[in-house]
Amino acid sequence: MTYWLFDIDGTLVDSTPAVERAWRTWAAENGFDADEILAVSHGRRSEDTLADLLAPELVEPAYRRVLELEMGDLDSVVALLGAAEVLASLPRDRWAAVTSGSRELMSARLAAAGLPVPDVMVTAEDVEAGKPDPSGYLLAAELLGADPADCLVIEDAPAGLEA
Repeated sequence: MTYWLFDIDGTLVDSTPAVERAWRTWAAENGFDADEILAVSHGRRSEDTLADLLAPELVEPAYRRVLELEMGDLDSVVALLGAAEVLASLPRDRWAAVTSGSRELMSARLAAAGLPVPDVMVTAEDVEAGKPDPSGYLLAAELLGADPADCLVIEDAPAGLEA
């Protein structure tokens, strides 16, 4: 019996332009090199990226700002070719999304791309450690009632592939 565990950004939706604009704006506002941030942020929780850059007390307000920028830039988010058809072909109780993003942002991106929000979605808020830690995928398997060995992971980012 097979279950499918999908990453969202870069796997189901293309949000790259919006993500890059958000990080470039935040970097400019805060005196950081956007290219350096973008080189290490793909597939990771924003909180983890920010924790590498900032003092602990500055991470939460910075995260709120990045989230605000990303939530305000949904117009360019589109479904990747074939994503809608693949999801429509799967029973809803056989697939989940596992993402380094927030539930709010990922639900908004899926909706903006015209894709369904899954019944099981494991987000940054649901796990203590983000990708490459495998806990998000293991939790999704558990919530689906699946043995992890019966799950096929569809991922695009190095951190997710390692997870």
